Amino acid sequence: MGNLVGVRISGVTAHLPPDTLTSEQVEALVGARSPGYTPKPGALRKVTGIDRRHRARDDENPSDLAAAASVKLLSEQGLAAGDVDLLVFAAASHDILEPATAHVVAAKLGASCPVFDVKNACNSFLNGIQMAEALIGTGQASRALICCGEMGSRTIRWQVADRDEYADALPGYTVSDAGAAMLLERSDRPGISYRRFHADSSYWDVATVPGTGAAHQRDPQRDGYIQGSGYRLKQIMLDSTVRRLDGALSEAGLAREDFAVFCMHQATEPYQRAFAEAMAIPEDKFVVTIAEHGNVASATLPLQLSIALQAGRCGPGDRVALIGLAGGISVGIMFVEL
Repeated sequence: MGNLVGVRISGVTAHLPPDTLTSEQVEALVGARSPGYTPKPGALRKVTGIDRRHRARDDENPSDLAAAASVKLLSEQGLAAGDVDLLVFAAASHDILEPATAHVVAAKLGASCPVFDVKNACNSFLNGIQMAEALIGTGQASRALICCGEMGSRTIRWQVADRDEYADALPGYTVSDAGAAMLLERSDRPGISYRRFHADSSYWDVATVPGTGAAHQRDPQRDGYIQGSGYRLKQIMLDSTVRRLDGALSEAGLAREDFAVFCMHQATEPYQRAFAEAMAIPEDKFVVTIAEHGNVASATLPLQLSIALQAGRCGPGDRVALIGLAGGISVGIMFVEL
């Protein structure tokens, strides 16, 4: 269903912590902290295609990364925090259980508008856009700031007992830290022209981060660490995503050739290639960020869009596809006219 008014993306940016870790450094850290296991040198880069990932400082929190991106974006747009009438913090990471991390970000920005969090693994940011668009489209807001601070580095299991534990913890060795921010505004043209979201929740346990939930039995050896099968998650998502994209294009009356770029969540480089081939989209239509920036979770799509805009790969009047993939599992597809 469409909104009563158009909603456009008026700005987007990302904040990347300057400190980085190479795949070789990750292997060395795991080996130094794991008396019973030493990763094979070079294997992590070969399996993931990741050269480096970003690392926030020890004294930084997700709200700091979100606030840094938001300050940058508002400055670029010539706006102040008071010009925003809705703030959505949309990320898998959070500062504390209560209150919403959006309050922490708003306090750091000096914003006084309504706020709330949206959390859906790596689709958090895309769902944040979905929620903000609906509120603007129905007249409940006019300018919304969607921001995120992803700090996957806090969920890495550095000490493993053996190869099996290392394989179970492997998704954590792909993650990277980043902040991102996007402004949505009421518009006299469509802007966001199509959106569809899907879920198959029977696979919720394929990849998890056990922690402080009420249903969780405490286990200090596993709490707070990413675990699961990235390979199985990819296989489940692959067929579903291809079918969903074909259906979305048919519903929207569009073809792959109608898009300047495709921004899609990326967990590893081999998985990115497999998705590109299966979806019959030329690789040069994608904005590939995984090798240099790692898996930045829900910050992936705004990071890719900001890079594409800066590089001149898309601009006003162009059509862009945002494709979100997340554990749970969920798939989100959004078509945007810039």
